This record gives sequence, structure tokens and C-alpha cells, in this order.
Amino acid sequence: MNRVNFVTLGTRDLEKSKAFFRDLFGWKPLRKDSSNVAFYDMGGWVVSLFPWDHLAEDATVSPEGKGFPGITIAHNVRNKEEVAQVLERAVKLGATLVKPAQDVFWGGRSGYFRDLDGHFWEVAWNPFMPTLPNGTLDLKAEA
Repeated sequence: MNRVNFVTLGTRDLEKSKAFFRDLFGWKPLRKDSSNVAFYDMGGWVVSLFPWDHLAEDATVSPEGKGFPGITIAHNVRNKEEVAQVLERAVKLGATLVKPAQDVFWGGRSGYFRDLDGHFWEVAWNPFMPTLPNGTLDLKAEA
């Protein structure tokens, strides 16, 4: 079956990360008691925040990860101008700007930031897969 159900991000400070994503994207945890883990409904799949060391322990790997992890997470926006706005808001909330908003080779506009725990996020406007008012992508759009 083709589906992803969970994306779990390791976090060094769960409360700070919850505040970051609440203030940046308006995310609210699914459970009132989210002191050890936070789950966010993404419309049929879940992003979860889990303490970094515990996530590494669960995966039976060292928690000392460094450098580029080989994965990015994308947040698509409805228009070109919104890319810079979201990046600016992320930086004000403590993220590190990696790549400022710019037109890209594939015809859209994007930029990158690293969140409080070093996860890479792309903020993108894609004219070939427009973002609908409910935040989902129109995968049937004509290019």
C-alpha cells in the first residue's frame, strides 16, 4: 500500500518545539496531555514530535546526528509572495534561514529553514500543484 501514516521529528526541547510549530503554522496537539509526545493531524496522517534521545533510543541509533540528514519536509503555500513571509516568520520564531526565497529551476519559488532541532523545511510555491484553500495540494492540476 502506498501511504505514509506518521512523520516523527526528534526534538531537543518538546515545549519549545510545540510553541514554534503552533506560532508558525497554527498546529494544535491532538491530545490535551502532550507532555511526552505531541501528535498533529495532517488530514489523514500525523506529524509527531518526540524527545530526540528517546527517538534515537527507539531506533537503536546514537542521538549524536550531525550535518544534512538527507531528508526535507515541505510546507507549500498558495502564492509566490507567501514563501518569503513564512520564512521570515520562521526565523523570528528561532529557525535558521538556510536558503532565502527565490525562483527555482523547476518553475516555482522556494526557500529553506532549519527548525529549532535542525530539521530542514522547504517553503514552496508550486504552480504545477496549487495549494487549495484547505491546505491540500491539487494533484490533478494541469501544468
